[in-house]
Amino acid sequence: MSNIFEAISAQAANVAPFGAKLKFVLGEEVILIDGTGTTNVVSNNDEEAGCTISTDVDTFMALKSGELNPMMAVMSGKVKIKGDMGLAMKLQSLIS
Repeated sequence: MSNIFEAISAQAANVAPFGAKLKFVLGEEVILIDGTGTTNVVSNNDEEAGCTISTDVDTFMALKSGELNPMMAVMSGKVKIKGDMGLAMKLQSLIS
């Protein structure tokens, strides 16, 4: 599971801060990307976020590898999005 955290941390460092907080809930693990400062900060803090994306690890890995289309994952219920959909659209740059 820590490899997902490390991958998101590395990718978030290469993406400009997006002015909000985005939270992934992957089973029991929470990964929070805080893009409100001068850099994106990734942590395991379970805080309020502008957008929360909930899924399981297998689905997340399929999204990351490109095997699963994000829109299909949402439509089929494999991924649940709560909050700002605009933030969810920035997801691709953070996981691929």
